[in-house]
Amino acid sequence: MNPQLTESEINNLRNILKEYEPANKAIDALERNDGDLDLSFEELWIEKNGRIGMKEGKSIRQTTLDVLRGELCGNEGFRARLGEYAKSPENAVLLTAAITSLMALTAIPLDPSIATIIVLYILKIGLNVYCKYTEPSDESNGTLPPGK
Repeated sequence: MNPQLTESEINNLRNILKEYEPANKAIDALERNDGDLDLSFEELWIEKNGRIGMKEGKSIRQTTLDVLRGELCGNEGFRARLGEYAKSPENAVLLTAAITSLMALTAIPLDPSIATIIVLYILKIGLNVYCKYTEPSDESNGTLPPGK
């Protein structure tokens, strides 16, 4: 699954989040990558942390999403923040609250621009889909096969 934001969605986010500096960095990355959330995540991660060698078939983005699954999917507070934003997508405060909530919930030290990309990814595909999509399968002993 390779979610992508449209030019219109990116422009809308830029207008909504113009006061939240970390979001501007994330939106700039989205513009450079034609709205591709995966490429934008990778770009920001490498900029912040450098390249990390991963096993074949693994990506730092997918590994991060897998780790976050356990912290986010059962958290009703995070689910409520996303739900509030979904009801009022023009409300910058609600979107910023979802981003800062993600950073507060996770044990992973996330750069705010990377957290912005993750929240936009989850909003794009939906939290329920994200939680199900990153759920380990029994036959893979807790890991997802490449490309999943």
